[in-house]
Amino acid sequence: MIEKDFIPSAYNQTITEGKVSYKSPSNIALVKYWGKKENQLPQNPSISFTLDACATTTTVSFKKLDKLSDNYSFDLWFEGKVKEDFKPKIVTFFSRVAVYLPFLKAYHFTIETSNSFPHSSGIASSASGMSALALCMVALEKQLNPEMNDDYFVQKASFLARLGSGSACRSIEGDIVQWGKHEKTKGSSDLFGIKYPYVVHDNFKRFHDTILLVDKGQKQVSSTVGHNLMHNHPYATQRFEQAHDNLDKLIAVFKSGDLKEFIAIVESEALTLHAMMMTSMPYFILMKPNTLEIINKIWEFREKSGSNVCFTLDAGANVHVLYPENEKDIVFQFIKEELIAYCENQQYICDRIGFGAKQLKMNA
Repeated sequence: MIEKDFIPSAYNQTITEGKVSYKSPSNIALVKYWGKKENQLPQNPSISFTLDACATTTTVSFKKLDKLSDNYSFDLWFEGKVKEDFKPKIVTFFSRVAVYLPFLKAYHFTIETSNSFPHSSGIASSASGMSALALCMVALEKQLNPEMNDDYFVQKASFLARLGSGSACRSIEGDIVQWGKHEKTKGSSDLFGIKYPYVVHDNFKRFHDTILLVDKGQKQVSSTVGHNLMHNHPYATQRFEQAHDNLDKLIAVFKSGDLKEFIAIVESEALTLHAMMMTSMPYFILMKPNTLEIINKIWEFREKSGSNVCFTLDAGANVHVLYPENEKDIVFQFIKEELIAYCENQQYICDRIGFGAKQLKMNA
């Protein structure tokens, strides 16, 4: 598929009004995406676990206008309240996807969205939020073009979600999703995420992710700025090569079930992400002292217990604690006894691998 394949021909149905609703999860990257080209294209491939509990529910009500609007006509509600400061991001998204969704100026939209996790909890909502909105828009397009097949629907939703937030393209499906062209991954593309196509050992089928909320404040440097700082980064080329190499290794790891090698790759990727931040110009640090305390506690516990618990990080201070299903009791006990004390207000979120977005039935 190429970009022009997502530009529709004339629609064969007319819809005057309606409503669609989707619940879409967040995801946590194992091999990190950091650095992008124009049009939200990644500088390197990434792969992620789709989450389950951390999700955004978005409902889009639409009504056909008497004539095409000069601008995009919509109202935005977040958690039951009008949210004017969110609207510029939606306008940017609509502007990017307008050529692929030519009906956008023909309708007035009421967008109602809410998160299953607390707003400003330090959990990035762009992946779940933009993927849920993209799915609603493609669901409307499917009403205008009922011949759209399921595979195309999923690809177009991922393609559009990427234009809202890069990592959002990995939230459409589950349980493991890859985004970015990679020589050894069949069907991989920079344009959209794909469900990981190869064998996955049972060790990775029911992984848990307990998210430790170390710092719930706004990041001092946004992800957008951080991505842009990779353009002239002294170690960018090596980093992009490393991501390809680590994906090569993960193919073997997912097949064999080698948890020790999985840990080595995932933790190295997390620390490399933050090393890129600390060696950019200007340089910055998003980890907090308690982030490092938690990492050291995890290493100590793993050494003493022989557990397969590990950590990963997003572009922030919070720690994702990853562990297999058969260790959930011992690891969660460790989390409660030794790690929660390092969280802001002792807050954490229990999550696990999920299987992608779901369309919600609307009440008649």
